[in-house]
Parts: sequence; structure tokens; C-alpha cells
Amino acid sequence: MESSQATTKPTRGAGGRKGGDRKKSVSKSVKAGLQFPVGRIARYLKKGRYALRYGSGAPVYLAAVLEYLAAEVLELAGNAARDNKKNRINPRHLCLAIRNDEELGRLLHGVTIASGGVLPNINPVLLPKKSTASSSQAEKASATKSPKKA
Repeated sequence: MESSQATTKPTRGAGGRKGGDRKKSVSKSVKAGLQFPVGRIARYLKKGRYALRYGSGAPVYLAAVLEYLAAEVLELAGNAARDNKKNRINPRHLCLAIRNDEELGRLLHGVTIASGGVLPNINPVLLPKKSTASSSQAEKASATKSPKKA
């Protein structure tokens, strides 16, 4: 009889909690409403030895900043790919997106993107000048026309 009573009573796990009824764990990323992994970034901060101590909000903030930057770059690169009538983003589109944006260009100034190429740019000095003959002909044509009478 005693053995049957022992099986009907819920067994207790470590720390006095019930063994069978556990809540589903919710990740820090879900709590923060982010896609980037907050727990992994916290682990990298610990292993990197960047500081002796850091607050619990630091990896959340860092994950949010990284997610924002990634979304910004991907949006601009997607627009560049669409402008070139492509469905897939390649390094060239990333390079065009970063270099055409003023703030991202300053942030990633010294970064080289493999197979990214350079921005198309022609120095104005090298462009052919407008010939003076064509501009003088345009002036003569406008001067020979008689003004309209009112």
C-alpha cells in the first residue's frame, strides 16, 4: 500500500519543484522581441573578456543594434538588386548599397567587400566639354526669332 501511495504523489525534483510540470522555456531573444540571438551574444561577451562585468541589458542592446544594422543593409542591398533586375543579392549589390548611403559609408569606410567592385564615378574633368559652336548656334537661333506680338 505504501508503494502505491508513493507513486501517486508527485515526485519532487531539485530545488523542491515538481518533476513533471515544467514551463516551456522562453529565450531572451523572444522576450526582447528580437531575431538576433541574445544568449549567444552574451556568451561571446563573456568569452571575449571585453570587461570584467557587464549588465544584463548589454547583450540585448547589442543584439538590437546589430539587428537594426543588418536590416538596414539588407533593405538597401535588396533595392539595389531590384534596380539591377535581379532577385538575389550579391556582393556587388551590398557594395553599392553601403557606398551610396552616407552614414553606412562612413561606418564601413575602411571595409573591403570581396567581389564588390567600386562605385561608378567619372571625374568631371575627363568628360567632354560642350562645344562652343553648338552653344553659339543655339543663341543665334533664339535671337533670330521675332518676338510674339500681343
